[in-house]
Amino acid sequence: MNKKTRVNHWENIYITKNPNEVSWYQKTPETSLVFLKSFNLPKSAKIIDIGGGDSFFVDNLIELGYQDITVLDISGKALERAKTRIGEKAEKIKWIVSDVTDFEPDTKYDFWHDRATFHFLTDEEDIEKYIEIIKNSINIDGYLVIGTFSEDGPKKCSGLEIKQYSEMSMSVRFRNYFQKLKCITVDHRTPFGTIQNFLFCSFKRLKSEC
Repeated sequence: MNKKTRVNHWENIYITKNPNEVSWYQKTPETSLVFLKSFNLPKSAKIIDIGGGDSFFVDNLIELGYQDITVLDISGKALERAKTRIGEKAEKIKWIVSDVTDFEPDTKYDFWHDRATFHFLTDEEDIEKYIEIIKNSINIDGYLVIGTFSEDGPKKCSGLEIKQYSEMSMSVRFRNYFQKLKCITVDHRTPFGTIQNFLFCSFKRLKSEC
């Protein structure tokens, strides 16, 4: 799937479906929040949510008092929906419409969060490019949390092929630049009552590359 088709696909999803009509809907992203709180980041920490769409993670970041928040998504429609929901507080957030493999950050982050974007990258070139972007965009001793479908999870999502990960395969991907802290599997119950098994892994940016 080329990038234009990818954009059109996600724009159509957010135009035609309500928030609770997509499988990834979570009113409270508990797993992501548990990881975040474990890092004891200062409220001034630079945080980015990759593929944030109109998810509620940003709402929770605001409620927790974080002051430097960026949300990136390929779908402008998704971000507009999030802005509308959040209201005036949306003005304090930096919103970026971009395919993540085209992202050129103008800052470095203390916490990079990605729930269910990474596994949509199935082309090796795209995967390597994304990892390179992450490596160059997180401060030394900064944190990375990635949630993907596990090997027991779905093989497709939203009509698209995905790439499943195990703790080992995820660790291998990032071992040259990050120290693995923790990996867990979590069952996510969709609004339709089905169960999706996710792998969440947290990493810390190394001071030097291996």
